[in-house]
Amino acid sequence: SPHSAGSNPPRTPARLQAAQAGLTTTAPVSIRKIIKSLKRAFSSLSRNRSMPSIIVRKSADRGHADHGWLNTHHTFSFANYYDPSFNGFGPLRVINEDFVSGGNGFGLHPHRNYEIFSYVVSGEIRHSDSMGNVEVVGSGDVQFTSAGSGIFHSEYNNSARDQLHFLQCWVKPAKQNLEPSYAQASFPREKKLAQLCPIVSGSGKDGAVRIHQDTEVLASILRPGDHVSYDIR
Repeated sequence: SPHSAGSNPPRTPARLQAAQAGLTTTAPVSIRKIIKSLKRAFSSLSRNRSMPSIIVRKSADRGHADHGWLNTHHTFSFANYYDPSFNGFGPLRVINEDFVSGGNGFGLHPHRNYEIFSYVVSGEIRHSDSMGNVEVVGSGDVQFTSAGSGIFHSEYNNSARDQLHFLQCWVKPAKQNLEPSYAQASFPREKKLAQLCPIVSGSGKDGAVRIHQDTEVLASILRPGDHVSYDIR
């Protein structure tokens, strides 16, 4: 029967303690052995938690919206698409694949406390912002904005006729309310052909655009039969 308030709870036999801890044991089991086994289990759990996770997100499983001028696919929850299983990955919040028809784009709108970068697959982006930057970003290039304490910007298809195809990513910075900044970089095809080319990273090494986060983004162009490998650190 339940023990009364203020009394000592009934003692749990050592064998039951071990079973509750998920251990295989034979009686009698000493408390010292149980503690030693638990330490090994928690040590293993800690090592496993530190290992990176890889989650496959198939292209066809992403969120999708067709607005006529904009055909877009969302890897993570965005706008009217919501999936509680895919709300981001670490500091990575948005990966949108956008196809924008000629002469159209995203009018002036605000951003704050996000690192936002676009990788142009084909076509050209015409970018302007409240920092005074007016740029055209071409195929294979990266356009990067650290929104920091707040900016306004617009992004349009620079062509009145041809389709623009680009990827836009949002990453949460390591620090809030940074001073807003802008960067742009070109990455020739030969640097990405059958190899991994750093395009955005926290260190900015090898010509990558520097981001205010422990994040590395790599681009590659693979032909049939090509392969690349990457060591997860």
